[in-house]
Amino acid sequence: MPRTTTGATSAFNQVQAQARELLAKLRTEIRTKDADLKRLRQEESRLAALTGQPAMAAANGGVGTRRGSRTRINWGDVLIKLPKQFKASDIRAVRGLREKRSSEIFAAITRWIEGGAVKRRDRGMYERLK
Repeated sequence: MPRTTTGATSAFNQVQAQARELLAKLRTEIRTKDADLKRLRQEESRLAALTGQPAMAAANGGVGTRRGSRTRINWGDVLIKLPKQFKASDIRAVRGLREKRSSEIFAAITRWIEGGAVKRRDRGMYERLK
């Protein structure tokens, strides 16, 4: 005699419906928590600005925040501060550049090379021409 699967199917459908309902509630709760977190970060940022301190979210590289300082780096001034022959690690020693990503530092070196201000001497070693 063939088995009937209507009982199993309806039980599965019930569990599936409950799972969908829980998932919808969970997504709603996540959206609510995200909105609360965003509001709290904005409030923290305003209070930090009032006290003259960096915001915690910005200081620890939080989600949706800029890393590093808020002022633009004048890479021409950085080049002047470097020794005649330098490595990328020497650039990190310049004040304010310790936390810069290596991609930003090597982009600056590439711009200097293309601009004729720097010449590549050896792998990882560069020479300032000006």
